[in-house]
Amino acid sequence: MLGRATSFSRVFKHRRHFNKLAGLQSEYNHEDNSYYKYAYFAGAATFGVLGLSHFVKTVKLDHAQEEKQVKKLENLPMYKQEDVKKHGKDAERIWVTYKDGVYDVTDFIPMHPGGDKILLAAGAAVDPFWALYSQHKTAEVLEILEGYRIGRLDVKDVPKAEPDAFSNDPERHPALLVRNAKPFNAESPPSLLTDHFYTPNELFFVRNHLPVPDIKTEDHKLTVETLNGKTIDLSVDELKKKYKSYTIGSVIQCAGNRRADMNQYKKVQGLMWEGTAISNAEWTGVRLRDLLADAGIDVFDEKIKHVHFEGCDVDPTGTPYGASIPMEKARGNEVIVAYHMNGVDIPRDHGAPLRVIVPGNVGARQVKWLRKIIVSEKESDSHWQQKDYRAFSPAVNMGDKLKWDTVPSIQEYPVQCAICTPSPNTKVDRDDGTVDISGYAWSGGGRGIIRIEISVDNGETWSSCEMEQEKNQDPEHMYAWTLFRAEVKIPPGVKEFNIIAKAVDRSYNTQPETASGIWNVRGLIHNAWHRVPIIVKD
Repeated sequence: MLGRATSFSRVFKHRRHFNKLAGLQSEYNHEDNSYYKYAYFAGAATFGVLGLSHFVKTVKLDHAQEEKQVKKLENLPMYKQEDVKKHGKDAERIWVTYKDGVYDVTDFIPMHPGGDKILLAAGAAVDPFWALYSQHKTAEVLEILEGYRIGRLDVKDVPKAEPDAFSNDPERHPALLVRNAKPFNAESPPSLLTDHFYTPNELFFVRNHLPVPDIKTEDHKLTVETLNGKTIDLSVDELKKKYKSYTIGSVIQCAGNRRADMNQYKKVQGLMWEGTAISNAEWTGVRLRDLLADAGIDVFDEKIKHVHFEGCDVDPTGTPYGASIPMEKARGNEVIVAYHMNGVDIPRDHGAPLRVIVPGNVGARQVKWLRKIIVSEKESDSHWQQKDYRAFSPAVNMGDKLKWDTVPSIQEYPVQCAICTPSPNTKVDRDDGTVDISGYAWSGGGRGIIRIEISVDNGETWSSCEMEQEKNQDPEHMYAWTLFRAEVKIPPGVKEFNIIAKAVDRSYNTQPETASGIWNVRGLIHNAWHRVPIIVKD
């Protein structure tokens, strides 16, 4: 115990030292950090047991270790920004800077959870990007980065502190389950999700990649660009007055929904969404194909293979979020440029004033804050189309080089089903005899749900559920979700059991039993049987 206390004390000093070097001392306030509380507790225990003389000796040892680390860093070479610039994305060795440190991250790139997005900062500072992605500013990430330090940056080239790019984000409902604060990403509360067939706007899950733009609707223009570069510009008011409006009920689901479940099977990369990165709304707008036709675009032109979308949300380089869908999908009746969500103007978090709605497709293709539509012979070259939202084989493991061009971009989502209530590890009384459950099911491509089944004996037997569906959509064109409810009997003689749910769609696709055959390093489109453990009280 004494050795453990001394060890933690040294680690505490070591970590505090690196934080100070990185200029982040204020971010790790010891009064609010359990790590520091433990370190102080360990130090106090050491003092109480060994006495003052031993404690002073320990402090001297720690101080010597700290001085050694400082000296080591002082002996590292000094680089100018022009030296770092030579090690950009096309160089043999990739360098980046963070505050006053210079780092060779070449060997880390294959392991980066965000893929090779890190190359956006190659030969330059990561500071502007880390200002957008707050998950980097943790002690663990900083320690990993320090392992790649090769030098110090000339003080004249150290970037100034970045302003908070998220200071103008909108307010959010307190019931949302926040998975990341900056950029803001949050799930709908499971206990409320099945109370409404169409999810209230304030409870609709939020998936943002960048800061939320603040756009004045009256000033916003949507540009439509043809294959030869000709463009037309339309205001939001012109869209509403010039074209016929359509309303469609449609789900939006993040490609990473239920990633946390897959991570329990085997570690994956990405934001740990649980089961409610999905919501359902009524969207009103104009058909995409009407806009294309008005711009003189023949939607059956064989040269045009894809339609690109660009948003107003941009990264530090000014590059907008972008995505594309095949023209075969774009010319369908269901694809719209929406301006209303559940009967009111689309809220800022969900794309105000315009969002493209691509029913049946993954959320990543349904670009928010839409500013430009482009027809093309090829897919969008956006990072989020080419280097993200692609599911690799289970044979590709963490740390392997990801060959993005060997797998297609995700478009339609496979059949999905999840239980919202009861929550995992709910305690039920055996005398109650039954448990009430509720949840959702949905399948991409407009494939309606034809059956939802529940098991309480690990899949040996199944029972069907009562389903609620959109009355105006048929099984061949069902873009809204299916809600389900059921009452199941508590199995006799058990102290705990799993409630399992799975769905079957119109094409008789169903969900795999486990993640073993669908596991992928990015944790995408996880749709194995959903299991909720229940504890039985006597």
